[in-house]
Amino acid sequence: MMLETFAPYRSSEFQVKFATSAWERSQAHALRRAVFCEEQQIFEGDDRDAIDDQAIPIVALSMLGIAADQLVGTVRIHQAEPGLWWGSRLAVHQDFRKIGALGATLIKLAVSSANAIGCHTFLANVQVQNGLLFRRLHWDVIEEFEVYGKPHLRMKADLAYYPPCATPEAGFTALSRKAA
Repeated sequence: MMLETFAPYRSSEFQVKFATSAWERSQAHALRRAVFCEEQQIFEGDDRDAIDDQAIPIVALSMLGIAADQLVGTVRIHQAEPGLWWGSRLAVHQDFRKIGALGATLIKLAVSSANAIGCHTFLANVQVQNGLLFRRLHWDVIEEFEVYGKPHLRMKADLAYYPPCATPEAGFTALSRKAA
């Protein structure tokens, strides 16, 4: 008798969109806590701040057909002043980080949705180890600095590569490389 274990099922299709339900917002905060408080130990207990009161959360959902199965990524955006937008708290569940399309698609929707509502500048403070991903996505380094005891890059998106997205509640579909 053969008793072989099977690898856990991993969806190959993901929807990246504005968080439109309470469970999506709740799970986005839970993922941020897991990444920034527990895993990276940047914050103690919780990473929420005053920006959360005005920020728009964006989520990546693994899909089973047309139904969301699990929240696997998040980022938030906010307008600091007219036309100046920021992205922050980009987090992807540890089990899904090798799916390169997730982080990139979260970033794409963050910038494209802000671009649709009058963004002239989109900035982010990026941990140094993630700088290459952002450079590949047409972001430029403005300065290097340290925040929360970790080296960061202040980066600026080249808006020419991010056409406006007028339907962020529906968002984009991302496929894992395995499925593509």
